[in-house]
Amino acid sequence: MFLGWYNSIRRFLHWGPLTAIGIIQSITVMTIYMNSMWWPSHTSLWALINQTVFVLLSLGTGFYFVMASLTGPGYLRLKWRPAHHSADEQLQFCIVCGGYKAPRSHHCRKCDRCVIKMDHHCPWINNCVGWANHGYFTAFLAFAVLGCIHGTVILGSSLYVGLYRDWYVYYGQLSKVNVKLTVSSLVLCVFNIGLAIGVVLTVGALLVYQVRSILNNRTAIEDWIVEKARFRAERNEQTFVYPYDLGRWSNVKQVINFTCRPVGNGYEWPVVEGCDQYTLTREQLAQKEEKRARTRTYTIVRPATGSWFPLFSQGPSVCLSPPLTDEPRIKLEVDDIVRVTRWRKHWLFGEKLQEPTKKTIPKRVRGWFPRKCAVEYIELDDDDAVVSGVPPIYELANKKDV
Repeated sequence: MFLGWYNSIRRFLHWGPLTAIGIIQSITVMTIYMNSMWWPSHTSLWALINQTVFVLLSLGTGFYFVMASLTGPGYLRLKWRPAHHSADEQLQFCIVCGGYKAPRSHHCRKCDRCVIKMDHHCPWINNCVGWANHGYFTAFLAFAVLGCIHGTVILGSSLYVGLYRDWYVYYGQLSKVNVKLTVSSLVLCVFNIGLAIGVVLTVGALLVYQVRSILNNRTAIEDWIVEKARFRAERNEQTFVYPYDLGRWSNVKQVINFTCRPVGNGYEWPVVEGCDQYTLTREQLAQKEEKRARTRTYTIVRPATGSWFPLFSQGPSVCLSPPLTDEPRIKLEVDDIVRVTRWRKHWLFGEKLQEPTKKTIPKRVRGWFPRKCAVEYIELDDDDAVVSGVPPIYELANKKDV
């Protein structure tokens, strides 16, 4: 039990939750303080309703934030395997967790576990958003946006009345001179209006995205899988049917309910007619096979520092055109071998090849590194190797010449 409490507390000792909690508390305290001067709750029934609604929105934001973080997304059991072993070949295998990935499950490199119906890893709750906490997370976003809209109205109105206080006194409208601004309260009021508007814009955009995800019954990861699936199907003059789109209302009921608790067991999912539990996983395996076919082998000729902005080691062109993703940057030494699967003008994404030992399997090292650090191996047949005078397997070549 003590370990559980320790892990719960540790979950919030991270810049994301600490920042989010700080923003929630700052807006709440300042809004209540300014409202106590602008429209005190004891002056009328509407004033009481106004303050009560804001307090409930603030409490709801905090409650659902904590629940989304502590509940977690739901992790797949370590070394999980389907009940019918004949389904093994239709599933991906996770080397880190030592088991198969259930349908709609994906491995999170930050949580270091396979997550059931993973949508994304959210730094603000310091946890993944997935099957078990998707409802709590969506409720948190909704309460945060509504609360900040309400708070912005209260803070903005209070600031306006406070700034024009002398004007109201001059014209005898004494009922509107309750707000008295000091230098501190003025700065804090303006600061929290900025915070509240920032939350409405950023969190509101995320809320719209999550609502769209719920309506389509499709996570952010599945969006990417489906996009590639439809491209593959069109190329072969076929049509790909997404198996989990049950219709808008049925899709909503998969996530949204009064308790925000998850529906189902996280391992089996209702699917549309003509599909089965492994329709999407078979498509993922096919995409992985194509990805392996596209893989190229590179050798490192210049050290890669693993920096996100390697200005001094790689120059401004590399530094100013980073991959627009939160995927890691990896450190590499000269003569390391990397299997590359994605290319950008100045960056490459791949996995470093490592020799396993008798006792342990080395942890996977994969991520982005500057393109200047590597050159590609070009595979040759034996005749070409004899003519070129290089070993019969590979020849080094610069990627820009390929």
